[in-house]
Amino acid sequence: MWNAERYGAQLNSEELREFDILNYDYEINWHLKNIRTKMSPTSEELKSRSVTVKNRRLAYLDKLVLDGKYFSEDAMREREPYLHHEFVGKFQDPSARGMARPGERWSETLMRRCEEAILVSKIREEQQRLGVDEMEWVGNERNQQQQEEEEEEEEEEHDVEEGNEEAKKVNGGVSSTEMSEDSKLAQSSKAEHDEAATLSAEEMGDMMGQFTYIMHQKFLAGEDHQHLDYSKIDDDETLDDHWLREANHDAEDKYFAEDEEDG
Repeated sequence: MWNAERYGAQLNSEELREFDILNYDYEINWHLKNIRTKMSPTSEELKSRSVTVKNRRLAYLDKLVLDGKYFSEDAMREREPYLHHEFVGKFQDPSARGMARPGERWSETLMRRCEEAILVSKIREEQQRLGVDEMEWVGNERNQQQQEEEEEEEEEEHDVEEGNEEAKKVNGGVSSTEMSEDSKLAQSSKAEHDEAATLSAEEMGDMMGQFTYIMHQKFLAGEDHQHLDYSKIDDDETLDDHWLREANHDAEDKYFAEDEEDG
């Protein structure tokens, strides 16, 4: 019977009937019914199974969150580099990721830099696939900054030329006050652009929260199959204990709440 229990999923209906001569035993009969249910479930059994799987994944999610590794920022970024970039990465300083960390050996720093280069490459590939403007590609921040500096220099030279022309004029033309206002508008526009590229700590926390929520939902939907064995999670009966503890805890809270009201 142990073999039927272990390899029941590989048996067909005819092969399973060979065990019917042993169904007088309660335990054996229970396993036979369980295997047949998995082979040909009713609509109600499918619905019940769906709820069970959902609850077990939620329980496992809680375990992963408490562990702190699977849903750490680095781990999530490794699994979904482009999604991380869109929510958080593009607001962070890219140079910081290549710097040596306290207590880190040089070989570890080099390895991390190699891994970082791979992640950046994946982000760029996704940006190219989606038709993102080249100047916004990850890794092009320096090129963009250089272009902005060149445009700034050209604008200053242009202002100087206009100022010289203004000085030559006796009547009419653009006043120095108007030129000053144009210069202020240009500086204001640049400041707004720089501000848009950064976020406050509170805003960063909010963006990180949104990214983490999406990663939780991807796990619950079964989209992390490349990183986890969902069959082990979905069939793990010990995860049901999580909800039993939750139910007992809720019952205790309700009891004490009612007791306080009666008091």
